[in-house]
Amino acid sequence: MSAFAIKGATAFVTGGASGIGLAIARALAGEGARVAIADIHADWLDAALGDASGPEIGTVLDVTDRAGWARARDQVEARLGPVDILVNNAGIGPDLNPLADMPPEHFDRLVAIKLTGTFNGIHTFVPGMRERRRGHVVNTASMAGLMASARLGAYTASKFAVVGLSEVLRAELEPHGVGVSVLCPGLTATRLAETSARAGVSKVSAGPSPARAALDPAIVGDLVVEGIRHNHLHIVTHGEYRPHVERRMARVLDAFDRVPVRNPDGIPTRQVQETEEENPE
Repeated sequence: MSAFAIKGATAFVTGGASGIGLAIARALAGEGARVAIADIHADWLDAALGDASGPEIGTVLDVTDRAGWARARDQVEARLGPVDILVNNAGIGPDLNPLADMPPEHFDRLVAIKLTGTFNGIHTFVPGMRERRRGHVVNTASMAGLMASARLGAYTASKFAVVGLSEVLRAELEPHGVGVSVLCPGLTATRLAETSARAGVSKVSAGPSPARAALDPAIVGDLVVEGIRHNHLHIVTHGEYRPHVERRMARVLDAFDRVPVRNPDGIPTRQVQETEEENPE
């Protein structure tokens, strides 16, 4: 697949009124794209649209509302033309409870926004991209979609799911000329805690703030632009997490190494050897 032409494309970014979403919107606009942002917070949208270098239009959208997605698509495409770039970025943070103690409504809300919300965007815009044989989808997951940590249960589950969903979508769309990327950022300066509170998933204190400063979301925006342009499947922002992911993958591969070697009858070779030793001719 040749480099994707961002200039002149129409982009739709959810969770686009702040943080990573707004940074992606600004980066795409800087490359000449026509950008629409969607966010559940109307006041944040108003503030974001006041930036002349950023998105052109905004729409209030709850990503769990499928009828709202259809309305947003009609509104945006009537003004800017068919959407070529979809960025499913909307999300909320973890509540930091152990899974066994997590309020079920928190689990449901996290999964509904991050996982089902991502599917809703795909369902709304990807058929048109596939028909036109042009487009790119970016799904925001997290470093928590590549490695697991305690007290991030529903958050991690939804992020792992978004990674898998994105890899499936890429396999399905590659024959149609549509690219797919999954963004896996580490700690980035966003308004995620405030978003979580507004969504009714209160983020409890996790203790002292991390020593390492949060990444400037503008850097993430630039990385996403490169990922779209070159159709990178995985977009990672924090290289220091590589050893953690390597250890996880090593554990997965180790499980394969423990699978018994079987003969053509499906019997583990060790068992065959033990049977022969017990019943010598």
